[in-house]
Amino acid sequence: MLADSPPGTSYALDLTGLTGPGMTVWTAWDGDALAGMVALSAAGELKSMRTHPDHLRRGVAAALLEHALAAARGRGLDRVVLETGTAPPFAPAVALYRRAGFTDRGPFGDYVAGPDNRFLELRLS
Repeated sequence: MLADSPPGTSYALDLTGLTGPGMTVWTAWDGDALAGMVALSAAGELKSMRTHPDHLRRGVAAALLEHALAAARGRGLDRVVLETGTAPPFAPAVALYRRAGFTDRGPFGDYVAGPDNRFLELRLS
């Protein structure tokens, strides 16, 4: 994600952030090969979703998103939010989120709106 974002505009978490308090990470596997991962904060923010290049366009991201949304509903959350990039490499992820029902919203938390990021939300109730 850093390669596809201008300096200072990526909010991607490293391993320490993804394994910190309030974060849940799920992974998808194809045998012994990691196919993808998704992270959801306790507050209902999708913090990371990645598919390994060998598994693109095989439904990995859709399955992980569905799992994370089911977990959010199970936790009684009323919405899931996310911040993502606007560069062309982010377009497939944005299309996936839109197919799942996410809509545009303004910044949340400590995020600041700019030309290199967008904010999406899915109401669960």
